[in-house]
Amino acid sequence: MGKNITRYFWGALALVFMGVNFPIMAQQTQATEAPSAVTAKNYVHGFGVEMRYAHVFPSKPFYRSDDTAYRLTKSAFSAHLRYGFYLPEGTSRYRVYGDTYWGIGLAPFYFGNQEELGNPVALYLYQGARIANLSRTITFNFEWNFGLSGGWQPYDPESNPNNKIVGSRYNAFINTSLLLKWKLSSHLDVTAGADLTHFSNGNTAFPNAGINMLGGKVGAVYRFEDTERMDRRRFYSAHNFPRHISYDVVLFGSWRRKGVTYLDEKIPSPHTYPVIGANIGAFYNVSYKFRTGISVDPLYDGSANVYAEDYIIGTEQPFVTPDLKYQLALGMSARAEFVMPVFTVGVGLGTNVLHKGGDFKGTYQVFSLKTRLGRNAFVHIGYNLKDFSEANFLMLGMGYTFGNKRPKLNR
Repeated sequence: MGKNITRYFWGALALVFMGVNFPIMAQQTQATEAPSAVTAKNYVHGFGVEMRYAHVFPSKPFYRSDDTAYRLTKSAFSAHLRYGFYLPEGTSRYRVYGDTYWGIGLAPFYFGNQEELGNPVALYLYQGARIANLSRTITFNFEWNFGLSGGWQPYDPESNPNNKIVGSRYNAFINTSLLLKWKLSSHLDVTAGADLTHFSNGNTAFPNAGINMLGGKVGAVYRFEDTERMDRRRFYSAHNFPRHISYDVVLFGSWRRKGVTYLDEKIPSPHTYPVIGANIGAFYNVSYKFRTGISVDPLYDGSANVYAEDYIIGTEQPFVTPDLKYQLALGMSARAEFVMPVFTVGVGLGTNVLHKGGDFKGTYQVFSLKTRLGRNAFVHIGYNLKDFSEANFLMLGMGYTFGNKRPKLNR
């Protein structure tokens, strides 16, 4: 199962990388039709480096250690190499999205405990944008990172019994940060800020307490083109945005492990359960950057309402799977999405309105990343939580937007 998880996750990430390239290739074909098109040739390319240091918060693992004071690690250091693309000045996209950038990063992490945790390496996408100008040379920015990390030393009851927070060799890497950027010249920027980091396998293996970190970072970016000399002869104004309703349909699937309550304690089921679902959403497009709406969320969760009878430690049975009707639910959720070039980041809060109780009670939260493969098709990678605290499942799928009336800013 570990090999399948790795293959499927890498496949989804590869489609995301393709999503970064597809818009560029599409724009190249349009360049002969519209002189104002933003093509791969006139994106501003840049190379960056970052150093990050973080404090690691104590986890509450599924398998609790007898020694509550034991810590696998208290801090982490990482070094990042990044290659990015920046919107050039003098284009309608720059007028709408401002100083926006995105790219690919690679980073090794050092926890000071290679034997029990390993020295994982993360490959990730990133995107950032300006929030506010503080002066002519200093801006306040935000940034997110999302990718896959490999090289962990997972929990093993015999060879690695102390690591009760990481259960797989590959884990998702999620990071968000606020930072200041100083423009030292038309080519060179220096950055500094604070960030939050989360490593998790998305509940696909046990244990899955995950690693959470709070830290700081410093970095520098060298842009190969002179940003102050980008085609100032033509400054194209953005189209007036037509507010409208569009519809997103997403089909997703994944797999998950399950902790089952038995005699007021949770025990891990040895089985892996399938998850299949859909999101059918109606969104009111408020502006180029923001859309909000509601979503109908049908779901089949093969782990829902599984229970144990006369459990004996070390046995696989009896974990009882209920009838199909106890594993189906229909949810309704409120959604909000922040739309940027190539990527859309979304959040949702919902509850299941049709179900047979048990695990489907309460609320669920959705965090999603949509990567455009074209004007309407996109790759969907999401994460579902229960009651703001309990990991549910990954959401790996494809989607399509109907009724899209967004103007084509690259023309």
